[in-house]
Amino acid sequence: MKNFKKLALMGLTAVMSLSLLAACGGGNSGSAETPANNTETPSVENTETPAASGEFTTVEAGKLIMSTNAQFPPYEMVGDGEGYEGTGYEGIDVEIAYAIAQKLGLELVVDNMGFDAALQAVQTGKSDIVMAGVTVTGDRLEVMDFSDTYANGIQVVIVPENSDIATIDDLEGKLIGCQMGTTGYIYCSDTPENGGYGEDAVIPYDDGAAAIQALMNGQVDCVVIDNAPAQEYVKANPGLKILDTEFANENYAIGFAKGNTALKDAVNAALIELVEDGTVQSIIDKYIPAEG
Repeated sequence: MKNFKKLALMGLTAVMSLSLLAACGGGNSGSAETPANNTETPSVENTETPAASGEFTTVEAGKLIMSTNAQFPPYEMVGDGEGYEGTGYEGIDVEIAYAIAQKLGLELVVDNMGFDAALQAVQTGKSDIVMAGVTVTGDRLEVMDFSDTYANGIQVVIVPENSDIATIDDLEGKLIGCQMGTTGYIYCSDTPENGGYGEDAVIPYDDGAAAIQALMNGQVDCVVIDNAPAQEYVKANPGLKILDTEFANENYAIGFAKGNTALKDAVNAALIELVEDGTVQSIIDKYIPAEG
């Protein structure tokens, strides 16, 4: 029953995502839901000097500011030295954002912060886009706009090698670690009636690395996180393993301030070109080689 409810929840999210893609970049209407740490719906005043194209504006003229949480390998990581093309960061999202910025004649600036803060930054006009393995959900559609999907993410469960957790059904009654604000946290902390385990069963952490450290210390029984960073964390921490079952399957997209249609359309057009010419897939293959 738990898995059935989870699949139903993911099916709803998938339908919302497909509806977004069918809109071909059009705006979305709806009553915005107030974020928990704000007293009113964020608004964006786009009054800065127009960027290179003259058809849209950015927070800072000539720059594309991307808010992210650089603890999500291989999508975003603090770079060695100057990082990718001098951004200070590297990863799938960083390289895709850089390619988009190049097409728009802009300089990419990566602003690293907590995941929740990265989502809030774009909503309040402190960044132009958010890319941090962000999934399109119903709640996020009420306060943000999104590009087309550019990557697929699979949520998995990490456990110690000697754990008695063998399947997702075994998570009942266990203490689960998740990165704060992620869909993994949202799904797990939801009520049992909606396929979750309840807030008391989930411990939120600022980033995936902190959740993994808590697992290593025995403070949680498992960690629910995207498969790509999960592979990296397990590789770097002997004694951990990934369950051989998916927890959830979802799509990633670029987030924008609600109603920032001109920038969204420009970025989405660039993204579509990069998908069609194979650039996006080559970037993904660079960080996640296809299994032969």
